[in-house]
Amino acid sequence: MDESLRWASEPFLYLTTVGRRTGRPHRIEIWFAAHAGRLYLLAGGRERSDWVRNLQANPQVTVELGGETHVGKARVLEAGTAEDQLARELLLAKYGGTDGSLDEWGRTSLPVVVEFPSDTD
Repeated sequence: MDESLRWASEPFLYLTTVGRRTGRPHRIEIWFAAHAGRLYLLAGGRERSDWVRNLQANPQVTVELGGETHVGKARVLEAGTAEDQLARELLLAKYGGTDGSLDEWGRTSLPVVVEFPSDTD
């Protein structure tokens, strides 16, 4: 089943990465968009964000969403790709509203995707 439909109405998720230096869990609350069984996130702090640096060192993450916990693999999307553009469009469509106040965030943030192993479908 495509969880994207079930997850779409959730306002945020909790993402836990493994600390790159400490090895301890690092949990954040973050906006997301779901599409085709993947979760898309935008890091406003780009590569300076602790959670981004953590997932670059260890891509295994835990996502708490809609009362469920899932383990997945996260990666930064390559700039200029169709998936990069999709992530930005999905998040702006979900959170941007009509006043354009998040346009710069949508344009300048670093897009990240979380994918889940197909054997857990």
